[in-house]
Amino acid sequence: MKTKVQSQTYSSSHFTQKSHHKNKNSFLLWLLGCLCLGGTIYTGHHLLIANIPQNQNQFLTVPVEKQNLIITVSANGTVQSERTVNVSPKNAGILKSLLVNEGDFVKKGQIIAYMDDSNLQGEFIQAKAQLTSAEANLQKLMSGNRPEDIIQAQAQLEESQANLKKLISGNRPEDIAQAQARLKKAQLALKQAEEELQRYLQLFKVGAISRQNFSNYQTNRDKNILEVQEAQQALALQKSGTRTEDIEQAKAKVKQLEQALKLTQIGARKEDVAQARAQVNSARGSLQTIQAQINDTVIRAPFDGLVAKKYAEPGSFVTPTTAGSVVSSALSSSILSLSAKNQVVANLAESSISKIRIGQKVKILVDAYPEKTFVGEVSQIAAQATIEQNVTSFEVKVAIVSDNAGLLKSGMNVSAEFQIGQLENTLVVPTVAIMRQQNQSGVFVVGTDKKPKFVPVETGVTVKNKTQIRSGITADKQVLISFPPDMKPNSQPQGMFPPAP
Repeated sequence: MKTKVQSQTYSSSHFTQKSHHKNKNSFLLWLLGCLCLGGTIYTGHHLLIANIPQNQNQFLTVPVEKQNLIITVSANGTVQSERTVNVSPKNAGILKSLLVNEGDFVKKGQIIAYMDDSNLQGEFIQAKAQLTSAEANLQKLMSGNRPEDIIQAQAQLEESQANLKKLISGNRPEDIAQAQARLKKAQLALKQAEEELQRYLQLFKVGAISRQNFSNYQTNRDKNILEVQEAQQALALQKSGTRTEDIEQAKAKVKQLEQALKLTQIGARKEDVAQARAQVNSARGSLQTIQAQINDTVIRAPFDGLVAKKYAEPGSFVTPTTAGSVVSSALSSSILSLSAKNQVVANLAESSISKIRIGQKVKILVDAYPEKTFVGEVSQIAAQATIEQNVTSFEVKVAIVSDNAGLLKSGMNVSAEFQIGQLENTLVVPTVAIMRQQNQSGVFVVGTDKKPKFVPVETGVTVKNKTQIRSGITADKQVLISFPPDMKPNSQPQGMFPPAP
């Protein structure tokens, strides 16, 4: 048993040593391969660099080319909203409902909220009823009196006229005769009563009747006397005719009824119609005022824009505020903040403002989107300069025309390049090729002796790393942009030269 165990132990140790030796050989092979690859890359790169100047006679040159140069003026700016307002109701009240959320885009005139209008609805019904009543009264006055009213007034007048005529004409003979007949009848009755009284007087004296019975006959006789007197007075009145006072009173009544009939036929006075019409207009104005107040409870967007911030929820008490106020108390009583579309606001130096025009194209660059280029147009140029730290500048606003996705957010910093002109098919060289020698600008070309040769040129504008050549060299030339260390000319570079290879 012991011999077998030792044999197994020996076999395990041998396997471990063999594996370790194999791993060490693999690492050495990998390291040797890396060294060979690195040496190959270094050698190839060195030969490539060494061959480039040899192919160009130890000089780096570039051709003189014809290109289109876009002349720009650059300025820093920020993205700002064209306008921002705090939307509030015209009248203080309770916010009934809010139909938008932060970040929603709304159109001009779109309903965004409703105010509570329960009190106004009651006032509206009352004002509408008052207008209806005033209109009915005006219509009545303008239509005039009804035919039935005119007929009634006519009848009353005729009755009064007949009575007047009767009074003026006096009593008829028949009436006098009738009065005389009544007098005679009363006289006969009196005579009969006198005779009865005399007869019963004798009986009373002899005690045949009582005093009470005798007194009844006396009363009857006195009554007949009064009836005779009354009949006499009536006959006298019939004979004397109507009194003047009664005739005058009847005439006055006739005149009054004539005026009443005339007014009934003419209708309402112009003054009454005008007053009624004024009452209608007043009632209509009150109704329109209440209707306007009800309309004001419907809150609409004043322009196309984005809901930047909500300040109230349904049930909140909100009040009218200044549209542009940023005071916390004003914001807390507003409904929401609405921002119009964004624009770029940049400050340009005084020396560049003369080159800026309305509608000019602007390229907008933003650090947040380095791979994108946005396009804008100059929409406004400040009429007055601003001076900060003795630096005069003008504020220029740029409308953004190529941001349909809304990537540019308010507050972003941007770089604006204003395209103020373009040179078409003009000669250009790299700016680093322009040198100064003996107070002249020029470029170096390879001479016939294979040495750098200075050629004076007239330069124009410089756009980024390109400079315009107005004269002095043609498009078929090559200009030097780098020299070997032992062949650098005694010149001052106008641009920055790269180091020689």
